[in-house]
Amino acid sequence: MENIDPLEALRWSVEMGADEAIGEQPVNRYAVSEPITASVPVSAKLSEPKVQSMERAPLAPSQGIADSLAAAAAASNLEELRNAIAAFEGCALKQTATNLVFADGNPEADVMILGEAPGAEEDRRGVPFVGASGQLMDRMLAAIGLDRTTAYISNILFWRPPGNRNPTTAEVAACMPFVQRHIALVRPRVLVFVGGASAKAMLDRKEGIMRLRGKWYEYGGQGLPEPIPALATFHPAYLLRSPGQKRAAWHDLLLLRSRLDELR
Repeated sequence: MENIDPLEALRWSVEMGADEAIGEQPVNRYAVSEPITASVPVSAKLSEPKVQSMERAPLAPSQGIADSLAAAAAASNLEELRNAIAAFEGCALKQTATNLVFADGNPEADVMILGEAPGAEEDRRGVPFVGASGQLMDRMLAAIGLDRTTAYISNILFWRPPGNRNPTTAEVAACMPFVQRHIALVRPRVLVFVGGASAKAMLDRKEGIMRLRGKWYEYGGQGLPEPIPALATFHPAYLLRSPGQKRAAWHDLLLLRSRLDELR
């Protein structure tokens, strides 16, 4: 049998989403025999008392959206919005995440960047785009003269999906009122939607990121006096997996730089 590098095996496990340890010692499942279960009379099974679960029942999707709409509308500044999101119980992702991931950068900046969802490192630190993809994003921004003092960064989801899976429609819908209020409070001059999930949700389009990227759109969300120019582009995590698309991403960055220069 071919020897497997333990480090490569560990890296593969993390990429597959197995990034949490559930025990201090490894268990050889091949050496563990099946437990012997004694047969229980039917009468005994029927007489067993039922134990009520103490877990809170999940909200219906419509109720979760209604709650987020009300909470988002009541927030008059970014601190109140963050507190409202932290208190929100209508998104099940909150139950499996370690930290709320709200935003980073300068809320007074001209450009606001919206990604999809936090990853493992973002979940641990409570800050968006600080893992490997975040480091690439910092280099991309630096290439056009931007950094976290001249850009404001957030996501359309505020909690990490388990295993970095794609967000569900219900999860995005529950968080969307907060995202829309976030944009309305910041009022950037330019929006950048990073990744397919973000672009499709914010632009209300069905096309994939390959068709959406590299074009300017108008985002006209609630609470805005006028639409905001919006650009869709690849997520840095995708570029790490598909470096051949970096040339197209560079084209998008040049479009952003040109629009920002026009606004001066």
